[in-house]
Amino acid sequence: MSALPFTVALTGGIASGKSAASDRFAALGANVVDADLVARELVLPGSPALAEITATFGDGVIAADGSLDRRALRERVFDDDAARTRLNAILHPRIRATLRERAQATREGSYALLAIPLLAENIEQYRWVDRVLVVDVPREVQRARLIARDGITPELADAMLDAQATRAQRLAIADDVIENDGTLDALQRHVGALHERYLALAALKATSA
Repeated sequence: MSALPFTVALTGGIASGKSAASDRFAALGANVVDADLVARELVLPGSPALAEITATFGDGVIAADGSLDRRALRERVFDDDAARTRLNAILHPRIRATLRERAQATREGSYALLAIPLLAENIEQYRWVDRVLVVDVPREVQRARLIARDGITPELADAMLDAQATRAQRLAIADDVIENDGTLDALQRHVGALHERYLALAALKATSA
């Protein structure tokens, strides 16, 4: 297998602005691969992953049309660590393999940016990336955005935040950080500067390969 192109893993907590950042990297020409979208593809009707999920959790997590009932599955694993571990064992190896495969398809002169929400929780499985970029905001900003975006109660917002890695855990794995508690123009400037840096590092890796 040929060496991977320069690869950045982007992560951040819920409502931190990961998608806004990755969209801007994509607009600049990075090969952006979203782990959430990959996960959705992997559980389409007829897929091996969906068959394994059904065998593990039963028909109650399957909708009438044969697709995955995401809400039912979330409710099944949300407060059950053992169930969540079983689900992760089904999905995460497949997600990692697909991310690596799609990173490999990066065109010459660019770099791969993998958007991985649960990177901090699984960092040992991603030691093959070149850099980690964390989109960071204070918890109170996340909480306010989450309540406004999803129309949920403060209590549910807190539960969702508590279910993820902490801000400190994400920052501990970061090579680069975007502080995203400002304007979209500020985000664009941060992304633009990092894009230029990553292009330079990609070129350096390509010449040393």
